[in-house]
Amino acid sequence: MDGVTFDLAQTPLREVNRFLHQSSSGYIHIINPDGAHNIAVGLDAPIEVEIVGHAGYYAAGMNKLANVTIQGNVGTGVAENMMSGRVHVKGFASVSAGASAQGGLLIIDGDASLRCGISLKGADIVVGGSVGSFSAFMAQAGRIVICGNAGDALGDSLYEAIIYVRGSIKSLGADAQMESMSDADYETVRELLAKAGFTHNPKDFKRIASAKQLYHWNADANQEY
Repeated sequence: MDGVTFDLAQTPLREVNRFLHQSSSGYIHIINPDGAHNIAVGLDAPIEVEIVGHAGYYAAGMNKLANVTIQGNVGTGVAENMMSGRVHVKGFASVSAGASAQGGLLIIDGDASLRCGISLKGADIVVGGSVGSFSAFMAQAGRIVICGNAGDALGDSLYEAIIYVRGSIKSLGADAQMESMSDADYETVRELLAKAGFTHNPKDFKRIASAKQLYHWNADANQEY
């Protein structure tokens, strides 16, 4: 694909990010990331960015409109506070993937570590593998599709976000409960899987949502929730 190529072994990351912030369109190819932190953060235009290799913390954080593909693994907080656009991790993701993301789509082909989707605020996350403990902790809005298994305390203190899990769930967190799948749920899962490029059967997924017992303070509960 035509476009601009940056080699992070030769060009400082600050210079690369400055170029990305000034771009309004086009394709940018970044090679030799070597685990650098904060690659392609704060993008605010419909540009295409491909990172060939592993990225460090907060890759594609605060993304808006851009389509970012990472041909490797990522560290903490990929697509953190994403507003819109698409971030696709072709490898594995470390802790807090998609934290506080308000819009857009995050795709992780492999596993995601602890706290995937923590405090999610409206984005969609599709994980091809499994997620670690405390994923979707305090997730307020949005949808998470997990094609593998989920660790302990899934959906702890969940609000209005919905989680779909294909595999096993080690345990549900406080106020999270399993619910029946509706036709609308199956369609939602089908659409998100298609966007992520996965071919699983939506009928294989389970729905987890909030029991809504933590919405209001109960003075009679004596701190026992």
